[in-house]
Amino acid sequence: MSDDVRDTAAPVDAAIDEARPELTPPSALGSAARSALLLGVFSLVFTALMALTYEATREPIRASVDARRLDLIAQVLPPGDYDNVLLDDSVQMPALPALGLEQPVALLRARRAGEPVALVFEARAPDGYSGAIRLLLALRANGELAGVRVIEHRETPGLGDYIDPAKDRARTPWITQFAGRDTTDATGWAVRKDGGDFAYMTGATISARAVIRAAGRAAAALSPVRDALFALPAGSDATPVFAPGVEPEHTAGELKNGS
Repeated sequence: MSDDVRDTAAPVDAAIDEARPELTPPSALGSAARSALLLGVFSLVFTALMALTYEATREPIRASVDARRLDLIAQVLPPGDYDNVLLDDSVQMPALPALGLEQPVALLRARRAGEPVALVFEARAPDGYSGAIRLLLALRANGELAGVRVIEHRETPGLGDYIDPAKDRARTPWITQFAGRDTTDATGWAVRKDGGDFAYMTGATISARAVIRAAGRAAAALSPVRDALFALPAGSDATPVFAPGVEPEHTAGELKNGS
């Protein structure tokens, strides 16, 4: 390039440099503000999506859980025995020692044409061979057991797990012995080896004893106050029914009269 051309270009380049806005790196404060803004927008969008997903799936999940509960309840109380919405007709049971539970539990009440049919509730046997055994019981309004089922256990596979009808290979599952039992003398229930009339598997008595004792204790605790439990308003606390020194019949009458 000739000296004349270079001399002419220099002033033009200088003018362009003066007109061009100076590009400076963003400050740390500006970068932090932009990052915070982006994070805030992302959080809002994510929260909105999660809320929409929850609303869309809440009812199907609840319906699925309720269906599984009713399937389990059907093992101790036939659905044809009652016509009320069973899961909506409940009261809150206190953590009764007789039930072996450390937390309050819902007591479901089955009715037909408004009349009491059965109480459905959980109990726990703390003395299984391999740990606690959870039970589901249905106590009929006439004081008989409709059924008992083991809903959780860790008993030895192939030996003590015969208490679970899903594992019992017998033609008539061992657990069906509870159906139709009068609960008047439930505290005295025992296997034949101990003077009772419950059958058991030789060499696996501990599991059977644990279930029988737990079912007997639970039935004996609720049977005398079943009328009072049926009389409670749905959703109420059943603790007063089990107040020390209160006669079951008196409690039932008070509750029916609204006092």
